[in-house]
Amino acid sequence: MGKNEFLTPKAIANRIKAKGLQKLRWYCQMCQKQCRDENGFKCHCMSEGHQRQMEVFGQNPNRIVDGYSEEFETSFLDHMKRSHRFSRIAATVVYNEYIADRHHVHMNSTQWATLTEFVKYLGREGKCKVEETPKGWFITYIDRDSETLFKEKMKNKRARSDLVDEEKQEREIRKQIERAEQMVPNGAVAAQPLEAELKPLEKSEDSEKIVISLGSSCKLVVKEKVGSSKLVFEEPEIEKVKENGKSVKSGGGSRSALDDLMKEQEKAKERSNRKDYWLCEGIIVKVMSKKLAEKGYYKQKGIVLKVMDKYVGEIEMLESKHVLRVDQEELETVIPQIGGLVKIVNGGYRGSKARLLEVNTDKFCAKVQIEKGIYDGRVLQAVEYEDICKVGQ
Repeated sequence: MGKNEFLTPKAIANRIKAKGLQKLRWYCQMCQKQCRDENGFKCHCMSEGHQRQMEVFGQNPNRIVDGYSEEFETSFLDHMKRSHRFSRIAATVVYNEYIADRHHVHMNSTQWATLTEFVKYLGREGKCKVEETPKGWFITYIDRDSETLFKEKMKNKRARSDLVDEEKQEREIRKQIERAEQMVPNGAVAAQPLEAELKPLEKSEDSEKIVISLGSSCKLVVKEKVGSSKLVFEEPEIEKVKENGKSVKSGGGSRSALDDLMKEQEKAKERSNRKDYWLCEGIIVKVMSKKLAEKGYYKQKGIVLKVMDKYVGEIEMLESKHVLRVDQEELETVIPQIGGLVKIVNGGYRGSKARLLEVNTDKFCAKVQIEKGIYDGRVLQAVEYEDICKVGQ
């Protein structure tokens, strides 16, 4: 019979056999020994080493159980933090992943007899968000890391500062429009005197008489006299046309200047708010990844629960309630029915909610009216499909 030394064939065979995960009920936590079958477990329980460990346990059982419970909880939450930090996932899935490690702390040695009790404990302590569904218990890790809280605080601060800057920009536009209107009042053209138009015909005593003749030789005379008498009326009319033309031009110029100013502001707003990422929480998207077709998620709709690193979304499918992590390149916006509520996810009015008024299928754009906020009531005539998305209820 071969010897059971470290590099002997028997020892190597034993290590290969014990490499895989075996039945948890044949594991002794106090001795940290895994037995292969029931007979081996009974023999271990009757061994001298196990008896000594049980005597140690009998001296202070509560302290040992509390120690194992704390170690189990810490290891379980560390696994959640590493593998499912931003996901809502079934508790059984996390537990099966956790016990895949042969050297994990077994639940039999803790104060919790079942996984359900442990999940309820996590919910009571506020360490995880717990939800009971017909498919079982689902948990979501609550990240209380100081770095994460700091990032969230800075993100909210940036969002508030962006909103303040946008409001300031809107006020500046209004002030510029008011100043331009004050510089060119509406009654400027109407207030001009019309004395030249009402000036009567003045004829001097020395002026020659106008002779009208049917002969061809008199045509030039008639033309001269009529022309000289008509100059009195034509000159003011020319002045009037010039004055009116100048005033109209100046008025049109002011209006065109205002239009140009507003267009420039719109272009600046479009440039500042046009990003290469568009995902945001609360919108309904369609999964277009063909890799997920085998699992039945292709062209299925879901709601965005959370956005990670701006480009990856945590999607809860509407039908199966499964939670997926999908890149925005494999997602598509959803257009609701006429009258439905949408969110502008990109462009100048990014982040605003609007009501869908009309859809132009030829130009692949839509007409929407913004609701609430500083742009309340503003109608956008042509917004591309990719810039708006249906809002989840």
